Amino acid sequence: MDNGICEAVVKHDKKYDGIYESFHGGLLMTVADSISAFALLTLAGAEAKITTTDMNIRFLAACRTDVRAVARVIKHGRTLAPVAVDLYDMNNVHVAVAQVNYIILKPFNG
Repeated sequence: MDNGICEAVVKHDKKYDGIYESFHGGLLMTVADSISAFALLTLAGAEAKITTTDMNIRFLAACRTDVRAVARVIKHGRTLAPVAVDLYDMNNVHVAVAQVNYIILKPFNG
């Protein structure tokens, strides 16, 4: 982790494969969402209250190994923060690209 960046490797477990014996797409999206949140928290602070507003993913190739995710905050705004994520297999094949957008919540004083 660094300012606005997070990189992590997530183990592939065949029991969670999709129908084509590869890393399930929904799990790859979960990886992208989690890693991008960590990247944002390096800028917003570990105690910041953030939540995903929307996300998308484009699958480029089947992932049949562990996955390496690299998230980079595009912009840390006052309330919105988009994050770009690249996902690679262990052979360095680019398997997916994602973008996850977050809202930075203000503390509730009510």
